[in-house]
Amino acid sequence: MVARPRSGHRSCHGGIAISARHPRARVPSIAEAGAWADVLVHHQLLHAAVLTPTGQWLVQDRPASPVRVLAGATAMVDLAVEIQQGIRTTRNDTR
Repeated sequence: MVARPRSGHRSCHGGIAISARHPRARVPSIAEAGAWADVLVHHQLLHAAVLTPTGQWLVQDRPASPVRVLAGATAMVDLAVEIQQGIRTTRNDTR
């Protein structure tokens, strides 16, 4: 699965994906990680997310930002969690 780049990215704080707060009952599949990558790009929370043949993910926050390498499906899902938590925190701060 490959998420295509989109323009007009909404900035999200950078950094390496955080580890999950709660231990996982199972490891996310590549399909699940791909679905999350598609959602993040579609909603312009990431500029691009590309799955490599080695199972790593190349992600870019904005068109001019550096490309980050995520270790695998778990790292991509963790990034989605981090972005969701950032959105929820921001949304709660404005209420």
